[in-house]
Amino acid sequence: MTQSVAELFGLDGLLDDDERAIVDTVRDFGNRRLRPHVADWFESGELPVRELATELGSLGVFGMHLDGYGCAGASATAYGLACQELEAVDSGLRSFVSVQGSLAMFAIWKFGSDEQKDRWLPDMSAGRALGCFGLTEPDFGSNPAGMRTNAKRDGDDWVLNGAKMWITNSPVADVAVVWARTDLAEGARGIRGFVVPTDTPGFSAPEITRKMSLRASVTGEIVLEDVRLPSSAMLPEVEGLRGPLSCLNEARFGIVFGAVGAGRDCLETAVEYAGSRDVFDKPLSGYQLTQRKLADMAVDLGTSQLLALHLGRLKDSVGVRPEQISLGKLNNVREALAIARECRTILGANGITLEYPVIRHANNLESVLTYEGTSEMHQLMIGKALTGVDAFR
Repeated sequence: MTQSVAELFGLDGLLDDDERAIVDTVRDFGNRRLRPHVADWFESGELPVRELATELGSLGVFGMHLDGYGCAGASATAYGLACQELEAVDSGLRSFVSVQGSLAMFAIWKFGSDEQKDRWLPDMSAGRALGCFGLTEPDFGSNPAGMRTNAKRDGDDWVLNGAKMWITNSPVADVAVVWARTDLAEGARGIRGFVVPTDTPGFSAPEITRKMSLRASVTGEIVLEDVRLPSSAMLPEVEGLRGPLSCLNEARFGIVFGAVGAGRDCLETAVEYAGSRDVFDKPLSGYQLTQRKLADMAVDLGTSQLLALHLGRLKDSVGVRPEQISLGKLNNVREALAIARECRTILGANGITLEYPVIRHANNLESVLTYEGTSEMHQLMIGKALTGVDAFR
């Protein structure tokens, strides 16, 4: 009799009825609607974004941890579990949902005016409007304080100029939350967020192609050439880097859970394959070296799941600190990527084909390892928490 990692660790007993229902609902949607097509989307580098957006909106996963405006108002843990099930299918699909809900929607929900919220959030939660989040620049990834994108006053208007890079959803978005340097205050305090309809003259979003990772995801640039906005376009409730960094923590939290889903899918695939593949007249799963690999991966995956659930419970109760999210992101993505690579060895030559999900997950996790904060940045966050010394510079 075989056991899954969830059974081995008794994980299902740690979830309440509502959380299990969300897991079942999103997993069923993933198996029925997404999994049969995801290898083709990955191979072609194309995703039927608009079609999926309305379906995901009906499922209730866009901004599901936010209150009001058609959002589900679910717990942080429930949102994380939904991310886990989406990333078990593909990291690009989880990224699609995460950017929409935890970056673009969260920024408007947390820092926007009533007018901005009423205009965008109901349509975004339903999937009728898509958003993106413009922070990273071609020369400033890990150091957003160095951004060159600027917003200058011209009468009652703001005029934006600059460029953003590696922006999920930007070529298909209806609205972009763009962070720019203003002259309102010196240094990072002058950084402000703007809600920018993508049909505004001077806004363009060229698609980035020829990717070897996150191919079932739409990635682009944002180019701003004298984009004129009314004063009401500025997010009124935040200034400085606190705004974008708090949004990034929301997205990173989803990754803490999502990476577990990718690792789980790889391990389940490897266990099934090893049981059906005969090598020297007996199943591959019957060899000690194979069982050692599977056992080590099961321990790493189960502890990653426990860490994700612990951080979810913290977030839902006393709150979770940025360095704690860094712990989860660093550990869980690193472990998921190691699991994907190890599972590839169990599948042998079959491990490099899209007939199985393992190499696709491994390629995707190479991006997840560095986006929303590289491993090095999260190590420095944890190091600062341990020592009290800021070693970023």
